[in-house]
Amino acid sequence: MAQAPVVLAPCPSALGPLDPAQIEQLIRKSQEAKEFAYCPYSNFPVGAALLTLDGKIFSGCNVENASYPVGTCAERTAIHKAISEGYKEFRAIAVTTNVKDDFVAPCGACRQVMREFGKHWYVYLTKADGTYQVKMVHELLPGSFGPEDLQKN
Repeated sequence: MAQAPVVLAPCPSALGPLDPAQIEQLIRKSQEAKEFAYCPYSNFPVGAALLTLDGKIFSGCNVENASYPVGTCAERTAIHKAISEGYKEFRAIAVTTNVKDDFVAPCGACRQVMREFGKHWYVYLTKADGTYQVKMVHELLPGSFGPEDLQKN
């Protein structure tokens, strides 16, 4: 018996890359969010700004806790804020740290949360000076597991 084809939502990357003004705005918002980070234990502030398909931006920062595992990363904060307001389709996220010499990628938990909402959206990894490197979610989490893998026949 043949399997019915799975219909997936349109790929956000079909919109193409962000234009320079959008990138600049997203990075600026992630830098602003970083200023609110609560990181008394790691002293590693991180800010994130998430762009929805319809152009709304949600920002977030990391929030640490004395009970380390219950802290929250900036990327997940921004994504959870968007989800809590009804947004589930994303185009890009910018992540900013104070690192000057290298680009810092999101942790594994954040990569998996990003992957929950698609493989084909942009991740701008931003250094302290505003320079950035762009990846797609599937590049940060190759061979990933997502919602479509749970579909039953």
